[in-house]
Amino acid sequence: MANNEIDHAFTARSKTGASFEPTYAGALSFMRRKYSKDVKGADAVVWGIPFDAAVTNRPGARFGPQAIRRASAILDNDPQYPFSRDLFEHLSVVDYGDCLLDSGNHQKTPGTIEREAAKILKSGAFLLTLGGDHFVTWPLLKAHAAIHGPLALVQFDAHQDTWPDDGKRIDHGSFVARAVKEGIIDPDRSIQIGIRTHAPDTFGIKILYGHEVEEMRASDIAYAIVDRTGGRKTYLTFDIDCLDPAFAPGTGTPVAGGPSSAKMLSTLRQLGQIDIVGADIVEVAPAYDHADITAIAGSIIAMHYLGLLAERKARLDELGNGNHAAVNHANGI
Repeated sequence: MANNEIDHAFTARSKTGASFEPTYAGALSFMRRKYSKDVKGADAVVWGIPFDAAVTNRPGARFGPQAIRRASAILDNDPQYPFSRDLFEHLSVVDYGDCLLDSGNHQKTPGTIEREAAKILKSGAFLLTLGGDHFVTWPLLKAHAAIHGPLALVQFDAHQDTWPDDGKRIDHGSFVARAVKEGIIDPDRSIQIGIRTHAPDTFGIKILYGHEVEEMRASDIAYAIVDRTGGRKTYLTFDIDCLDPAFAPGTGTPVAGGPSSAKMLSTLRQLGQIDIVGADIVEVAPAYDHADITAIAGSIIAMHYLGLLAERKARLDELGNGNHAAVNHANGI
């Protein structure tokens, strides 16, 4: 065996490097990253928010972080496809564990999430969040915007989440409207992909509806996203119900007619030139899943975020070493 240790999530001596332990055993952090509250020097922090009190249909997304971590075990060890590299050879990543929430006082939830996210972001690390229902994106957006200013939002979803909001609701279907009204996101630089429902107002956000996505190539979808964000610092949120229920049955509000996991992963793969400053994957509800189909999709989406980050770090390292030709090649120039 390449490594005679197990439970890499606890025994790891470094924030980098693969674990080389059996995929069916050991402590289940995200992709076997070291569990730690010490984020000093980390390039990225993975964090779970087990919250689903804002759902309007089926609950269960509070178990999403557990399910995604469990499904991610199979992604460690080998070079990660389609990035053709060990993402953690140079990318320093820790699993920060979960956000502690008061299950009997949901009005405190957004403030708790925002404060903890701000604490992590203060370290300079990229924050990858595992939800939880889609309401958790609201305090996450606030924490990121406090650092970067109004953000471009790239939202993969079956729902617009722009329903009326009084600014106080704990609701996973209205946080986008609130974010526009409060200047947290720039609607002119934001885009929603895979929408298969109607809400009263788009708030000026560009929409690629499900039937349009069905007719488009992944490269065309990626181009539309890059063009819309226009170089703005971008937050990327992926509601797993963006995918057709055939590929993600384990979610609270499934909607038929969505894209395949293959098409959306191919789209994500082509977003390397976007300045993504934060990301999440939400609405995985394992109680409705079968054979971990949805959790597997969620874990691979999260892995793609880290893959894009690893490639960006590699480009910056090349630039720091003066290899401008390699950087231009990596950026497609």
